[in-house]
Amino acid sequence: MASVHRSAFGADHGDTVVRLVEALRRDDPSALSLVADEEAGDVVGHVMVSRAWLDAPRRLVDVQSLSPLAVRPQFQRRGLGAALIRAALLHLNERGVPLVFLEGDPRYYSRHGFRPAGEHGFGKPSLRIPDAAFQVVRLSAYEPWMTGTFVYPSTFWEYDCVGLREAAHDQAESASGAG
Repeated sequence: MASVHRSAFGADHGDTVVRLVEALRRDDPSALSLVADEEAGDVVGHVMVSRAWLDAPRRLVDVQSLSPLAVRPQFQRRGLGAALIRAALLHLNERGVPLVFLEGDPRYYSRHGFRPAGEHGFGKPSLRIPDAAFQVVRLSAYEPWMTGTFVYPSTFWEYDCVGLREAAHDQAESASGAG
């Protein structure tokens, strides 16, 4: 799977994502990891969903973070990412997970049921996350009292995988029309 992430995220971020996945596996044994493979059996896509929390007024709520999602560039635009997302959300819904959060392109993830989290009363864990990129999907176990601030596990912070640094953040805000 490391080569999938390196090819999808490029030289700048691929190695960091590989280290994040390895650390999440170590730190969260319950993390969900799904792959897409081609007929020859080679892995061409991967999604990981791991434990996070919602700091709600009543109590901490166990939720999930969908990150990373990667498909080798030559296999993109074939529905593999969509299939991985659908399979992950179905599994999480069956497990009784109420909410799944992510940071990503709203033009892509909105097609899979994700909506701007801020519009649903959820606070970002970092100001470095563009508003449009901070998204959530509510599953069947969601209850209306579940509002508050999304909290990443420490692993995401250790690998600096929360939000965007200045130049990338400014680019994302401009692209979304928020900047």
